[in-house]
Amino acid sequence: MAFDPFRHFEWELAHGRSVTLGPRAVIMGVLNVTPDSFSDGGRYLDTEAAIRQAKRLHRAGAAIIDIGGESSRPGFEEIPASEEQARILPVFEALRDTGMILSVDTWRAETARAAIAAGAHIVNDIWGFQRDPELAGVAARSGAGCVLMHTGRGREKAGDVIADQIAYLSASLEVAGRAGIARQQIVLDPGYGFAKDPAENIAILARTRELFALGCHILTGTSRKRFIGHVTGRRAASRDVGTAATSVVARMQGSAVFRVHDVPKNRDALAIADAVLEARGKTLPDR
Repeated sequence: MAFDPFRHFEWELAHGRSVTLGPRAVIMGVLNVTPDSFSDGGRYLDTEAAIRQAKRLHRAGAAIIDIGGESSRPGFEEIPASEEQARILPVFEALRDTGMILSVDTWRAETARAAIAAGAHIVNDIWGFQRDPELAGVAARSGAGCVLMHTGRGREKAGDVIADQIAYLSASLEVAGRAGIARQQIVLDPGYGFAKDPAENIAILARTRELFALGCHILTGTSRKRFIGHVTGRRAASRDVGTAATSVVARMQGSAVFRVHDVPKNRDALAIADAVLEARGKTLPDR
């Protein structure tokens, strides 16, 4: 049976938690505890500032807070795992008893392990379990939810943009399966902006529904990305309206989770998208 992205689905997470996907869009708020992220680097490097921002994102409507301690912007420099953990673990520890669903944005097994122990429910890996060979095992043993992202960095692409998505993410799913991770734990991310030109990003957005051939829900992470600026002429901090437009396009095709900086704009835009989907009985549009 074909995968139905609008059907009720419980995304299983660590610590016995879950998030309902399908009937309504789910917002993941971005919290960069970094000095050099492309959009908001340095604003939340202080632990107390990061905690306040997490609470603001949650109050504004973010069901999930995605916390990262290392920038993944183009040209970023990797930092030691110890520094990454020093930035983010105090934030997880401060938020663990708030009831928020927390995600750790990391590709390192040791950081994921420490973050889960400090309260994280989800591991969000920009390499889709294809960088650190121990990360899938950490997720499996903890029962963490997993976001497996496609990247074009450091590799030859296989065919057109969607064929390459299918090939890379299929390999990620194989790694997850070998580690014992259930499909109920997995959401896939096409990796907007990661070694993709503007035309490729737009093509992925236009063809989001084709990714459901992989049998998983999709996270859309277009927030303030460069391709939005290419289309609109806006700088990063002024791309939230453009981001909301991409969120609606992806939601109308079935994308479930939306990783964004500006929660209110995307919350309102996605509420309209969900109302339209509800009015027409939540069916995918004709191709």
